[in-house]
Amino acid sequence: MTNRVMFCVTLFGAAVSTPLTAYRSPLTAQDTVKGKAVYVKWCAGCHGDTGAGDGAAAPAMLPRPRNFTGAVYKIRTTASGQLPTDADLMSAIDEGLPGSAMPAWKARLSEAERRDVIAYIKTFSSFFADTSQHIVPLGFGKEPGGGTSAQAVKTGRSFYDSIGCRKCHGDQGRGDGPSAPTLKDDAGFPIFAADLHQSWRFRGGGRTEDIYRRLRTGLDGTPMPSFSDLIDQKFLTDEELWRLSQYVRSLSPAREPEVRDVIHAPQLGGTLPAAPDDTTWARVDRYWFPLVGQVIRKPRWFAPTVSGVWVQAVHNGRELALRLCWDDRTLSPDTAWLAFERRVLETVASDDSTPPVAGLWPDQVAVQLPRHIPDGMERPYFLMGTGTDPVYQWRWTSEPRRTVAGLARGLEQFDTLGAAPESQAVWDHGEWRVVLTRSLATPDTANELQFVAGRAIPVAFFAWDGSNGEHGSRLAVSTWYFLALDQPTPPRVFVSPVVAMALTLGLGFMVVWRAQRRAGGSRGTGAGVGAGAET
Repeated sequence: MTNRVMFCVTLFGAAVSTPLTAYRSPLTAQDTVKGKAVYVKWCAGCHGDTGAGDGAAAPAMLPRPRNFTGAVYKIRTTASGQLPTDADLMSAIDEGLPGSAMPAWKARLSEAERRDVIAYIKTFSSFFADTSQHIVPLGFGKEPGGGTSAQAVKTGRSFYDSIGCRKCHGDQGRGDGPSAPTLKDDAGFPIFAADLHQSWRFRGGGRTEDIYRRLRTGLDGTPMPSFSDLIDQKFLTDEELWRLSQYVRSLSPAREPEVRDVIHAPQLGGTLPAAPDDTTWARVDRYWFPLVGQVIRKPRWFAPTVSGVWVQAVHNGRELALRLCWDDRTLSPDTAWLAFERRVLETVASDDSTPPVAGLWPDQVAVQLPRHIPDGMERPYFLMGTGTDPVYQWRWTSEPRRTVAGLARGLEQFDTLGAAPESQAVWDHGEWRVVLTRSLATPDTANELQFVAGRAIPVAFFAWDGSNGEHGSRLAVSTWYFLALDQPTPPRVFVSPVVAMALTLGLGFMVVWRAQRRAGGSRGTGAGVGAGAET
């Protein structure tokens, strides 16, 4: 019981929010022969010919593909130590496990193909052939009300602290607890404590009820225990477990962030907010941009830890301020994570001619821009430009704490320029917050981008987690997006409609008045003629 309490909620990992109860009845009409054909075509490359998780692509992956021969499954609706139901397997195949290399197959494979491949996967382990096994989902209680109330969240936070969840997940839930650098799965591979601020990446779903189920079932094969036995032993109540689930869910945005193509930078009056925690930033829209491993140029990197960056931007007509925030478990360089970094580099295969060596690398982030605003949609090569068409970059590093500007001519060459943006940075419980500030116009018009309001300016982002062995071409990258410096609405936009309306009303009154005069004159003339006739 002590170990269970110590490890707490180690991994809620990566996945979508579709509940695992979508298929409750056992699957029928399964054909292992047809299932083998599906498996060989679509699954063996990662999971291996014998289902041992040792396919050709597996060495480059972290987490590793599932080893089907041991029949140990993380995402289930059954009790810890039990086999998953067919419905559990179908859900994982249908929806995939985002944040890992496991994609969703529902749109690619027919239902019959998915049923058949499940039947074939089960042949890899004799446990599924054991007729004494009774695979039954757990009965899950109903979520108590008031889950979003301050009191419910406070209760959940108290429980989070009391059972030691912070030892792995950290004080604020970003996976930076003191035990995090020591974690490994049952196969001995390094494993990250989950970042609880990204519920859209939780394995098994990101809703409160999905989190509750993971707490009840545990994630077999990892340090994440099941808490069902503690409920049975009256060590905690079902409602307390629900409150913990509600607290964990409250750490993430209410909805999965939508990726938008354009960052709008509103124009502010006065001095721009240069500090990362200036209260002005709370009133500025945030934009989320996903990052993926750099897998185009050698040495490739398939296991980045920075999954995305939040970006905000403002300007005042003279300067631009960019605020970048991203989750990073470590304040790199960090000697406490050096052994973990070494295990990661030993686990993830490298295609470099020289094997990577663990070192005390800094955290880094880069903002990439073209040297000149393009007239059309043409942009430089997104992966740091080329020798003949370089890109303009701002590069911030954690050690030494500074920002440099320069021209990148591909991954291998970076030529520093004299002037660089001003920067301020804060690392706080697993999150970096960095503000970069630069004048819109500079003397070096040949190499440094001149920002112009009202134009769509291409922008891209890169990040390195030093304690994950990331430096050089081992990094996380984005594609091109756009930055738009909004222009203030000129007074004529507001005045012109008023003037136009006044003129329209004035002309209308004049037309009516003249029409009434003509009508009045006609009636007067008609009356005179009539009177004369009567006389």
